[in-house]
Amino acid sequence: MIKAQRGTELRAKGWRQEAILRLLENNLENAEDQDNLVVYGALGKAARNWPSYYGIVNAIKNLEEDETLVVQSGKPIGVLKTHKDAPIVILANCNLIGHWSNADYWYSLYNKGLTAWGGLTAGDWQYIGSQGVVQGTYEIFKIIAKKHFNGSLAGKFILTAGLGGMGGSQPLAGYMADAAILVVEVNEDHIDKRIETGYLQYKAKTLDEAIGLINTARAEKKAISVGLLGNAAQVYQEILDRNITPDIVSDQTAAQDLLYGYVPEDYTVEQVTRQRATHPDQLEKAAGASIAHEIKSELEFQRRGSIVFDNGNNIRTQAHDYGVDNAFDIPIFTEAFLRDLFVKAIGPFRWIALSGDASDIDTIDDYLLKEFADNELIVDWITKAHQYVPFQALPARIGWLGHGERTKLALAVNDLVASGKLKAPVAFTRDHLDAGAMTHPNIMTENLKDGSDAVTDWPLINAMVMASSKADLVAIHSGGGGYTGYMQSAGVTVVADGTKAAAERLKLSFNNDTSLGLLRYADAGYDESLAEIEEKGVHRIDTTKYQNSHP
Repeated sequence: MIKAQRGTELRAKGWRQEAILRLLENNLENAEDQDNLVVYGALGKAARNWPSYYGIVNAIKNLEEDETLVVQSGKPIGVLKTHKDAPIVILANCNLIGHWSNADYWYSLYNKGLTAWGGLTAGDWQYIGSQGVVQGTYEIFKIIAKKHFNGSLAGKFILTAGLGGMGGSQPLAGYMADAAILVVEVNEDHIDKRIETGYLQYKAKTLDEAIGLINTARAEKKAISVGLLGNAAQVYQEILDRNITPDIVSDQTAAQDLLYGYVPEDYTVEQVTRQRATHPDQLEKAAGASIAHEIKSELEFQRRGSIVFDNGNNIRTQAHDYGVDNAFDIPIFTEAFLRDLFVKAIGPFRWIALSGDASDIDTIDDYLLKEFADNELIVDWITKAHQYVPFQALPARIGWLGHGERTKLALAVNDLVASGKLKAPVAFTRDHLDAGAMTHPNIMTENLKDGSDAVTDWPLINAMVMASSKADLVAIHSGGGGYTGYMQSAGVTVVADGTKAAAERLKLSFNNDTSLGLLRYADAGYDESLAEIEEKGVHRIDTTKYQNSHP
C-alpha cells in the first residue's frame, strides 16, 4: 500500500520536489480505490496508469531545481530545462477541443488509455481526504440555517445520498451543524468506511430503523448521523410515499458519471461492474432513468417545502437529459449559498503538514485562532474541525480565507518553518472551486449577473498567472467523462519551506490568485467585488472611462 512519506528525510533533491511527491502519495493514501489509482468520484485518478505513476515518482525524485516535469492527463511526458523560479510540475488533465468535448468521445480515449479524469484535486495531487468537502458542506448547512431556520439546524432533518470519496463528508458536516442527517448509500463498504473513520455514527438496516433514529434525535434536538444501505432513487420515493418531508434535501453520489459512478435502481454494485463490461449502453440508460426518478422526488420535496439544492455532482444535467424538463428548478449550491463569499474571493484554502505530525496543524490552528480572532467564519470552523474532524493520511486543514488573509497565513507558516516551530515544511493549495479558478455554467458560474457563465478565459488566465507567480505546481483541468464540456479549472500548490525564496513564491501566488478572483467577479458586475478591490488596493483597469475616447 502506498503511503505518504513522513518526517524530514528527503528522497528528492529539495523540499519543493519532495513536497509534491508526498502530496501525490497522500492522494493515494486517501484513495477510495488505490489499486486502480482512483482517488474519488468513481474515476478521479492520481495518474493514468501504474507505469505513469512510477514514471512521475522517478522524475520528481531526480528533478533539479531549475527543471520542470510536464504531465499530460496523468502521464509524465518529459522534463524541461526552465529556471529555479519556474514551477516544479506543470500538468493538464482531460482537456478536449470543443466539438470533440463529449462523453462518448472522451470515454473512447479513456478506454484506449489516452487520457485520465483528474477530477479537481485528484489529478494534481491536492486531495486531503474528506475534510475538504466536510468544510464546504458544513458552511452550506450553516448558511442554510442562517437564511431559513433562524440560525440553527437543531431538530432539523437533512436527507441526502452518497458516502463515497466526496459524499462521505456529508454525515459529519450535518452532525457538526447540529442537524439530524440521513445519508443513503448503495455500497455497504462505503458506509462501513465512514463509520470506521468517525465520519458517520450509525448504520441502519432498514428505513424504519433510520427514520426512528432521525425522529428521536429531532425530538430531543440532538445531532445525529445515520447511514442507510439502499438506492437513493428508491428510498427518496419511499420517504415521499410515507408523507415525510425533510427540511433539507440534496445528493452527493457520483452522478456525474453514468457508467462508473451512479448505481441504477435494482442493480447491485457487482451487477454494475459486469454490465459495464457487457452492456454499457443499457447500464448508462438505466443510471440516467434512476437519476431522473430521484430528481423528480427532489422536486416534489421542494414543492412540499424542503430546501433542496444540487451539491455540484451534475445530477440536474443528467436528469434534464433524461426527460426532467424542470430539473434546474433545483438551485446549485454555489449560487444559492456561497456566491456571497466567492464575490469577495473568500474560498477553500488548504495546508498540509509534510512532517506527518498532527502537532504542526495544531500549531497553525492556534495561530489562526489568535491572529484571525475577528474572523467569525474561520474561528468557528477551526474550533469545530479541531474537535470533530479526524485527519486522513498527512495531517491537513482547510479554511475559507480571502484576499490578503491567505498570504498572511502562508507567510506566517513559512516563518514558523524557518524558526523550527514546525517540524517540516507545509504545502499550501486551494480547491479548484475558487473565485478565479473555475468556469462551470452548471456549478460555479451559473447565472452570473452579466451572463458570462461559460466564458472560460478566467481559469486559463489563472494558471498562466500562477506559473508567472513562481508557484510550485500549476494545473489546468477540464471535465472528462460525464463532466465533459461543462467545466474548466485551474489548480495551484506552493510549498512553505522556510526560505526567503518560498516567501516570495507564497506572496506572489496567493496575492495574485485572490486578486484575479476579485477581478473576475467585478467584471461580472458584482458591487461587493468592486468594494473589496477598492478596500484591498487591487489594481483594476476600468475601461468604462474610455468609452468616449475613440474619435
